[in-house]
Amino acid sequence: MRTVYLDNNATTAVAPEVFEAMGPYFGPEYGNPSSIHTFGGKLAARVEQAREQVATLINADPSEIIFTSCGTESDSAAIHGTLESSPAKRHIITTRVEHPAVRGLCQHLAEQGYRVTELSVDRQGLLDLDELTDALTPETALVSIMWANNETGVLFPIDRIAQMVKSAGAVLHTDAVQAAGKEPLDMSKVPVDLLSISGHKLHAPKGIGVLYVRRGTRLTPLLIGGHQERGRRAGTENVPYIIGLGKACELAHQDFDSERAHIRRLRDKLEDALLSKCPGSVLNGHKTQRLVNTSSISIEYIEGEAILLLLDRLGICASSGSACTSGSLEPSHVLRAMGVPFTMAHGSIRFSLSRYNTDEDVDYVIEHMPGIIQRLRDISPFGRNKAEKVSAKKP
Repeated sequence: MRTVYLDNNATTAVAPEVFEAMGPYFGPEYGNPSSIHTFGGKLAARVEQAREQVATLINADPSEIIFTSCGTESDSAAIHGTLESSPAKRHIITTRVEHPAVRGLCQHLAEQGYRVTELSVDRQGLLDLDELTDALTPETALVSIMWANNETGVLFPIDRIAQMVKSAGAVLHTDAVQAAGKEPLDMSKVPVDLLSISGHKLHAPKGIGVLYVRRGTRLTPLLIGGHQERGRRAGTENVPYIIGLGKACELAHQDFDSERAHIRRLRDKLEDALLSKCPGSVLNGHKTQRLVNTSSISIEYIEGEAILLLLDRLGICASSGSACTSGSLEPSHVLRAMGVPFTMAHGSIRFSLSRYNTDEDVDYVIEHMPGIIQRLRDISPFGRNKAEKVSAKKP
């Protein structure tokens, strides 16, 4: 049975070029880059080369790049480090649709006495920036708003948000885990203070991440100990994975425009076909202001988990939302924040594509998805006619 992988917002395949670049550092080049001797010390140059490759992808200075273990660590380091650097300020602003790595931490901090404001989104998943303006106060230490939503792909105007936060004297952190390698990120033009990246979202392995820290930003280290990362993140460098992430960023930068065009075309082909062939289906999120690879679709009166199980039997990999919440039977917190009706939120499916997807992959899903929906519709207690009436009312 063939496998059609359309769950790239959960994780991506390690690029062959990345795997090849990492190989020697699992074998003959096993030294510690902090060593004085040449055998280990020469690896420090390769770590710095990888740092430059990451910096090039987001147009930053290499000195502003800190290697971490994952996106979650980067988020925690940004949030904890900022709050510890400004202990007199006890107010945090975030959104109701953040990834659990940010939202869960902010909820924990609220239990510790911090005041947390969660900004709302509209039915298309967009923020009302007037609400951000009203929320900012002299007591605001940190604003943490994602660059792109992991479930719907909706993009937030981080450039405008950065200017607003800077004017208010607060620090802006953005979780750019889904955006890195998919959207142009230019730190010379967008004045964010802190930015998180996760390697396994852009064809590097799991277990490596980045925290960008703009020069001059005050940040207390999360991990304290050794001198590594200029004293900003203690622990022996994960050399093979750092080199792999550097190579992945180099590939993303080299093929950026052509890759985006390829993925967008496939995404639109898949999405247009499913919305037209599957009764009772609607798009979740803004039509254009979103990642080129992401399509979140809800099917009225059908369980998303049932759709996924039948897709899985055909070798089609998709998801019902974030991989970090896939064990929950509750509807997506993102869709609930958007006001998606309960009967549709439970029937949400996320398809997320990568450079390795093909027209044949998309055609395979288009061939089978309508039949799956019809099969589930026939056994739904609401019946086919109900869904067709709902579909007919769509604008």
